[in-house]
Formats: sequence, structure tokens, C-alpha cells
Amino acid sequence: MEQAPEDWTPVERGLWEAFRQGVVYDLAARTGERLGAPGTNQELDRADERDDVFGDTTWGPERTVRAEVIARLLLDGPAPIPGRVAALKLTGALVTGPLVLAGGTITHYVEMHDCRFANKLLMSEARAGTLRFVTCLIPRIEASRLATEGDLHLARCRVPDGIRLTDARIGTDLLLNQAVVGADRFGRSLSADGMSVHQDFEADRLESTGELSLRTARVGGRLSLRGAQLRSTPQSSTCLNAVRLTVGHTLYLTSSADGGWYGSRTYYGSGYGESPPPGAPSTPFRAYGKVRLSDARFESACLISGEFHLGAEDELSLRRIQTPELRFACRMRPTGTVSLSRARVGNLVDAPASWPAGKHLGLTGFTYEVLRPLAPFGVQERIAWLESASVDFQPESYEQLAAALRRDGADDDAREVLYARQRRRYATLPLPSRIWGHLQEATVGYGYRPGRAALWLLLAWLLGTLFFQQHPPEPLKADERPHWNAALYTLGHLLPVVDLGQNGWNPAGAGQWVAAGLVLVGWVLATTVVAGATRLLQRG
Repeated sequence: MEQAPEDWTPVERGLWEAFRQGVVYDLAARTGERLGAPGTNQELDRADERDDVFGDTTWGPERTVRAEVIARLLLDGPAPIPGRVAALKLTGALVTGPLVLAGGTITHYVEMHDCRFANKLLMSEARAGTLRFVTCLIPRIEASRLATEGDLHLARCRVPDGIRLTDARIGTDLLLNQAVVGADRFGRSLSADGMSVHQDFEADRLESTGELSLRTARVGGRLSLRGAQLRSTPQSSTCLNAVRLTVGHTLYLTSSADGGWYGSRTYYGSGYGESPPPGAPSTPFRAYGKVRLSDARFESACLISGEFHLGAEDELSLRRIQTPELRFACRMRPTGTVSLSRARVGNLVDAPASWPAGKHLGLTGFTYEVLRPLAPFGVQERIAWLESASVDFQPESYEQLAAALRRDGADDDAREVLYARQRRRYATLPLPSRIWGHLQEATVGYGYRPGRAALWLLLAWLLGTLFFQQHPPEPLKADERPHWNAALYTLGHLLPVVDLGQNGWNPAGAGQWVAAGLVLVGWVLATTVVAGATRLLQRG
């Protein structure tokens, strides 16, 4: 049929012709101003107010298109004019009635700008090429199991009652930049569990009120939430739920540079995937509620530098995540708990002030290969980082840190960590063990302070020498009296494997107890000193 149905309005017939030609059908008030005589700036400002999709201005019949008309064009539209490609390109329209495309096949290109939808958009189980809705007011979007060959754009849109994309398949990119999404009756703003995006999922500066649910979702490229503002609701204390998420490149929970956004009509933004320059105005990623990234995988990196406003019982869960690089560089400490239990990371890039204070850090089974701090992060600060964990004592955490320091060649720092591990371990034991631990710490530093052991060894030598100078022992054989040297005799007991020619003496009484004590002290202290000297020679 070459002509529009007779019961269609003149506005709808105009859309019919624009569809056949594949051109933009613009119903905006500003367009009407241009069609008349040249107007003033005041007249153009009034046109801007009338074109505000999210404002209170009423749009009349001259801008109204029924949803059934759009459905007719997309599902059973007319043939294009010869030499043209049919497409739906609509701007500045009020769409009345529910737009029902569920289960249908949309073969035409769809792009709608600055449109108001009076009712929800239904696209569940539909098949399409590319769908672009930009700066549109849509009460709700139902698009579970939607399959597109191209993009799905919802940039700058406002969707007060939430979006449902459960098990959807997006052929290329999904864009939600600067969108404002409210919660549905279940407290979810975006329900996208099981969704698959072949390339990038970009939601920079998204404003979400409700749970952003991406459980088991797959993103082939980047997942960007730079500058996003996520807020939980009383129905759900979680603002981001991405359990078992898989990202083929990088996750960005970072700041967004203000340049290129404010006052710009573009819905792509600028500087995608880049951090704002130091000191440049930017909007941080903010989360007001629980964030769950447990069991997620990021093939390139996971970059986190936002603000996490968590309650006392809330958690930023990074449990069991896997990524070659975790960059945790929050400018302000998270107010709740950060859990990295059983996470596996290649490079850990962080700063001392990024981690939560108090016992709000979970590090049980957390493994990492290399430490790459963004700011000076001394070994004592690292030890304090470990000891801020929510569990009282985790020896494997100290061993993991020591191993990472050794890989960087910081052997002295690694020993400092292991020394702290022993000190923390004995602090958790019963009183007798704690006393023994204090003795070891004071004398040999649990084996990690050979210099301390050498000082005690020197002191024992001096005291032993003074004692035996005042109380020389009798010879073993009465007819043999070797040359007596109190210093060599004491040293021979402290170094029992060394013969210094003073074995012909037989101490008795107090001297016997002193000699035995010197032997015991020698075995403990001398072996510690030898072990320390061996490590020094190996490094050399």
C-alpha cells in the first residue's frame, strides 16, 4: 500500500511518508519556529521550553503519534520509495498508548530523539537491528530476551519505573550514558541478569535509584560506570549486584571528567576509558548501598576509584574475583567493609588511604602476584593493612605479602612481615606461650633479628668471661694443667662445635651451671647469627 491509512491523522501520515523515505520526521517546536519568519532569541527560548522532554509543557495533537502507528510501521510497514532505505527516525513526538513490539521482528533502523512515551515500551523476545532511543521519557522498558544485531542506545533517557533486559542479547554496544532510571515494584532499576553484550556496555554518569542487577551477565568489551550515581532503596539495600559477571576487557568504577559532558548534546561523552587529568574537574563514581562483585571475572583490569557510602553492615564485596590487575584507589575511605576473600589478582595497585579504617577489611585467602602502590606504602603500613582485617589472625595473609615483597627483591621487608606474623601469632596464644614468645622476641626476634642475637651472644661472652676469671675451674687431670684463658673457655661453650683448646677444664658447682647455660645460649643464639649471615651472603 502506497498511501497511509485514511483513519490516520495528518501528523501520522507525515510519519508514513518520512518512514518510506528514511528521513528524520521532526515535530519539535523549534522546527516550527524555523519554518516561519525569522524569529528572535526570545522566541527560540520559548521553543526550547516547549521541547523539554522532561518539563511540564503539554504537547498537543500537532506532536502526537499513536503507538500502534509506530508498531504498524516497524512490523508491517510500507515499501520504501525506490532508491531509499525505509527507517523510523522520529524527533520531538508524544507517543500515546503502549508500544507493543514483543515477539516481533524489526528489520528497519529505529532512532527516536526527544520523544515522550505516555505508556511503557514492550520489546520482550523481539528481534531487531539497531535501536536508538536518545533523550526520551519512557515510563518503563520491558525487553527481556530482546536480541539485536546492532546497538541498543538509551542514552539521556529517563525511565522512572525501571528497565528489564533479562537474558537480552545485544549484538554490539549497549549505551546508558546520562540515563536516569528509577526502581520497579521489586526495587530494581535495571534487571539485566544473564544479559550478553557483544562489545561495550557504557553507562557513564548513569543515575540509578534501585538495584542495578547484572548477575551472570557477559560483556565482551568494557563495562564503564564512570561518574555513575547508584542509590539503593528501602526495598533492596544493594545498589549494584554483579555476582558472577564476566567482562572481556575492563570494569570502570571511576571518575568521569566533566569536560565534554555538561552543556554537550552528545550522548557518547569524551575520553572513554581514560581517567581525568590530575586536578581536572570530575564527577566520581558514587555508590550508596551494597556493591556485590563476587565471583566476577575481568580479563584486563578492574579499576575502582569511586566513593562507597556504605552502612555499618554493608559491604563492597570483591570475593573470589579474578583479574590480571586490581586498581583500588579511592580518594576517600569506604565507610563499610571491603572484602577480598579468596580473590585472585595479578597486579595490586593501591594506596594506603584507599582502604577502610578499623576492622573492615576481609583478606582471607586473598592472593596477588605484584604490589604496585600509587603512593608511598611502607612495610609498616602494609603490616597495619593486614592487621586491619576483620579476622583476628590469618598467617597466610602475612605469607602472601612476604612472597610478593620477595618477588620485588625486598627481602628485608619480607622478613619484617614474617617477624610481625610471629609476634601476632604469639599474641593469640595462652599466657605460658605468650611468655615464651616474649622471650624469643627479646633474644632472637623469632629468628628474624640476627643482629639482636649477636648482641646477646656478645653479652653472654662478656659475663661468662668475668665469671670464670673470678672462678677458674680445676683441670680434668691433676697432673696436666693447660694454659688457662677465661675468654676462650667461655667462647668455646658458646660455640660448642668449635675447639678453642680449653677442653681440659672441669667446672664444678656454680661454674658447672654457668657452663651448661652458656652451651644452651650458644646453640640458640649462634645458630640464629649464622642463619642471618648465610642469608646476607646469599643476597651478596
